[in-house]
Amino acid sequence: MSFRTAALSLTVTVALATGLAACSSSDKEATPTPPPATTSTPTPSPTPTETTPPEPTTADPVVSPIGDAQWQEILDTDVWREGCPAGRDDLRRLDVNYVDYDGAVQRGAIVANADVMTSLSRIFTTLFEDKFPIARMEPVEKYAGVVDDSLAANNTSAFNCRRPKEINAPVLKSPHANGRAIDINPETNPWQDPRCKPCWSPSAEFAKRTPGQGKILKSNNITKLFESEGWIWQDISVADYMHFDTGFPSKKWTSPKD
Repeated sequence: MSFRTAALSLTVTVALATGLAACSSSDKEATPTPPPATTSTPTPSPTPTETTPPEPTTADPVVSPIGDAQWQEILDTDVWREGCPAGRDDLRRLDVNYVDYDGAVQRGAIVANADVMTSLSRIFTTLFEDKFPIARMEPVEKYAGVVDDSLAANNTSAFNCRRPKEINAPVLKSPHANGRAIDINPETNPWQDPRCKPCWSPSAEFAKRTPGQGKILKSNNITKLFESEGWIWQDISVADYMHFDTGFPSKKWTSPKD
């Protein structure tokens, strides 16, 4: 083999090797690299939507003894004091649903004598079913025991052994002091105060006896309902449209329906 032939053979061999290497490199570059694996993020569960509980559909009257905290409040506000005819053991608390002046259901409470509680439970159940509106219903100690403040708030209340200078009958005979009287929607159903006749308490705005929201009239169902249970409307010598009681002087009582 000549030198020239050998050189040519070497050149071809190198070129062939280089071409193969290039081809091999090109093939590697042409192979696509798979994308990195992705971790899926779970979709968070939706936050539960808070729902407003439905309004009660029954009056749900519950009668219970006077608890320690409430009795202390009664003492602190002089709603009861030494010499009052009805004490803690004679009284009960009634919690009951009612329909307010806006048509919404509220939970109210009154304190009254134990012997009228069955009757009041029936009465307020019927008033709830009839949707007779009651503005407010809180024990009078929430108004520091002050009658005028409770009346001005249009608050329905029962037991109150009133102070000597307040609206009152002789304390031992008083239906309110014995827990056997109730004042309903007093602003809407005012009374004629004989101490400043012709004053109306808490105001004369609704003194005229025309039909209206929360008004008590001789012919309407609330009056008939109380009277069917043995209660007396306006058991006083002056107009007292808010007031029902079991009779004066107050004494142990049983409804004709019991």
